Amino acid sequence: MITKRNDLLSQKVIQGLKNRHMNGYYVHTKQEAFDLVFELMKSDSSVGWGGSDTINSLGIKEELYKRDFKVIDRDKAKDADEKYNIERETFYADYYLMSTNAITEDGILVNMDGHCNRVACLCFGPKQVIMVVGMNKVTKDIDSAISRLRNVAAPINNQRFGGNRPCQVTGSCANCLAQGCICDQLVITRNSMDPDRIHVILVDEVLGY
Repeated sequence: MITKRNDLLSQKVIQGLKNRHMNGYYVHTKQEAFDLVFELMKSDSSVGWGGSDTINSLGIKEELYKRDFKVIDRDKAKDADEKYNIERETFYADYYLMSTNAITEDGILVNMDGHCNRVACLCFGPKQVIMVVGMNKVTKDIDSAISRLRNVAAPINNQRFGGNRPCQVTGSCANCLAQGCICDQLVITRNSMDPDRIHVILVDEVLGY
């Protein structure tokens, strides 16, 4: 029943993306998503990413090293300064891999970041952005998307980091201004000025948070 619902809902989301000059795709498994990511990328190209539990779970990063790609890998940075420099280099990549915190039924992407290297690359920089998005991240509208960011994605994501910010302690968003808050900038992508730059692969699985 869930798959049937996702099959139907995905078509609405894909049409919404098309109306907003973005490309949408729908697959049923992580393996199909993995295969499609590589179909969308040309070999001998540069590829980078931000922090994404979804991308990590697909094994894409490891596969990039086995193929003819220039890998811009911030995960191999020796310290914070090197990581920052690699993230700046990623801004000029041919392809940027990421997920989204939420996507509305009519194709609006909603993301919230702290360091903001991820949303910066979504907005401008890399020639192509490829997103892999579990259907669990589809929301009815922008308000419900923002609610998902604050009350689901951020409190879970924050557990990866050190500190004692409110949602790390209580598991609930406090709309805080704490040092190291990861909810600093809200980016709503309602349209893409560059047609075909953003590719969204919807997956009939629970991926990320």
